[in-house]
Order: sequence, then C-alpha cells, then structure tokens
Amino acid sequence: MERSEPYYLRAGAVGTRLNSVVGRLARHGFSILGTAEMSVVGRRSGTMQRVPVNPHVHEGVQYLVSARGHSQWVRNMRVAGGGELRVGRRTRTFTAAEIADDALKVRVVRAYLKRWGWEVNQYFQGVTARSTDAELLAACPDHPVFRITVDGSST
Repeated sequence: MERSEPYYLRAGAVGTRLNSVVGRLARHGFSILGTAEMSVVGRRSGTMQRVPVNPHVHEGVQYLVSARGHSQWVRNMRVAGGGELRVGRRTRTFTAAEIADDALKVRVVRAYLKRWGWEVNQYFQGVTARSTDAELLAACPDHPVFRITVDGSST
C-alpha cells in the first residue's frame, strides 16, 4: 500500500528527551560512539535547528542517514544544502547533497545499519543489515541519505 505522505516517524516523549540529552552531551564534548550535534538553518524560521545525528563514514565518504524518514532536519537540509556538526568546541561546517535511491544508497544504508542498527532498527520497519539488496532498495525512499563534505572547521 502506497502512502500519500512521505514516511516520517516522529519521536515520542521519551525519544525527544533522549535526543535532547545526547545533543547536549555532544555540545559539551561527549560523543557517544561518534554522535554529533547537527545544526541546520530552519526553512521557515531561518534560525539554527539542532538535532543529534550519527554521522556515518562509508568507503571514506561521510554520510547522514535519516532513520526516522523525511524528518524536519531532512526538509531543512534540502533547502539549506548544509550545516554544522559539533562535538564540544569543535564545529565543522559542511555542505550536503542528497543521494539517489540506487546501489550506492543500498550499500550506505546496509553499512549504517551494521553500525547503528542496535539503535535505529526500530525505524526501518523490519529491514536490517541482513536484508536483501531488494529489501533495502525498497526501504530507501523512506530514509533520505546525504553525502556531506566538510568545508572547514572552527574551535
């Protein structure tokens, strides 16, 4: 059954609280297994919106995968084309380009699920790192992936 709206699983009260804690920890220099706080300009507000993310490196390239689907940060990223990743005092500015639903995205999502599946499998509706390429490809439209290129850094 096809949905009229893009997949987006909003965080509940507990998830929102946990994201807040993880983001605050990253902002103060405590990364949990590579997490960072991402800031991206809001498409409507024009102010920086912050969210914790799990930057993922695959074959030497850094990606951001949206486990929860077409979330607000994804919608903001599509407009802004980049943002900042922060862990403590280290801030890295980046540009972002969304990648297509193809074989590369399947490989990135599979690797992401191998690394972060313990945390995000619940958002992938039964698809795991062990799923077939066809199953992963079918899930790709629900999970935007951005290739990010770090522009510079500041402290």
